[in-house]
Amino acid sequence: MDKYRVGIVGATGMVGQRFISLLKDHPWFQVTCVAASARSAGKTYREAVGNRWAFDWEIPSDVADMVVLDASEIDKVGESVDFVFCAVDMKKDEIRALEESYARHEIPVVSNNSACRGLEDVPMVVPEINADHLRVIEHQRRRLGCEHGFIAVKPNCSIQSYVPALTPLLDFEPEKVSVCTYQAISGAGKTFKTWPEMMDNVIPYIAGEDEKSELEPLKLWGHVEERADGPVIVNAASPTISAQCLRVAASDGHMAAVSVSFKNKPSKDEIIRRWNSFETEAQRLELPSAPKPFLQYFDDPSRPQTRLDRDFQGGFGVSIGRLREDKIFDYRFVCLSHNTVRGAAGGGILTAELLCRKGYIRRRG
Repeated sequence: MDKYRVGIVGATGMVGQRFISLLKDHPWFQVTCVAASARSAGKTYREAVGNRWAFDWEIPSDVADMVVLDASEIDKVGESVDFVFCAVDMKKDEIRALEESYARHEIPVVSNNSACRGLEDVPMVVPEINADHLRVIEHQRRRLGCEHGFIAVKPNCSIQSYVPALTPLLDFEPEKVSVCTYQAISGAGKTFKTWPEMMDNVIPYIAGEDEKSELEPLKLWGHVEERADGPVIVNAASPTISAQCLRVAASDGHMAAVSVSFKNKPSKDEIIRRWNSFETEAQRLELPSAPKPFLQYFDDPSRPQTRLDRDFQGGFGVSIGRLREDKIFDYRFVCLSHNTVRGAAGGGILTAELLCRKGYIRRRG
């Protein structure tokens, strides 16, 4: 098949760099455009990134010498792409304006940013969990006045370890969830080289992260409601989630310690069986990046560990361990996901694969 032509908007940042790395040799997608701020425009990608390349491997050769475009010059970007991934570092109102402008120019946007996540006609997707939410794109297109353009987003990286673990258990009706996340520095776009003060350190505050971790799961677990002007997403009413998010001295990998109470308490064996047998829409559709399996459970109480297990299924899978009964809640357990693969760029790529498979993204050339 002819590959889809892909642009990376915000290509010089850490998530943009991860997009470029993961898209190397992708069977469906070919990077044909890199765009960033005006100060990077006109330089080759290698020159624009300079010493800020965050990884041990080299910049992919097919991208290194591309000339960076100004992300605000949408018509110019649009000449060479079928859709874009967006990972810009701007104020939220500016991001929303930029992404909606791309959509109105009939360029689909798969966004890593949070600016549009709260909108009821913007699908916030984890393909294994809520692929049916894509239906609201119909409403969004009417609102934006476009035929082919739209915005789809991926959720915050903090929730993508524990929400997948709770999803197979939703029919037991979880009522209360307490979660503490231990988040790697790459989630702030940093390495130990650029943020040496994080060595041997924990920071008990990440701006806005507690709130996102409490609210965004309810949108993922929500339902699509048909209204007169088109379908919208209605958030789930439960469970009640209380979250604390800490920055820890790990390069990659977000861990979550979860406690949960159910209306109908399952057995421990049933929970583990659900995790080990969880089948997903992404697998059924044979999306190239879909992990098989999506979830893995460790009987070893010392696992999962960040260094050992963050790269499970190429970073697309989620690892779970230490399930045991709790003295206040019903159960507690720990989860781990790779924050810049599953939680950021990789999650965006998997969402784009879903959008292509479902026919929402078409070739523009």
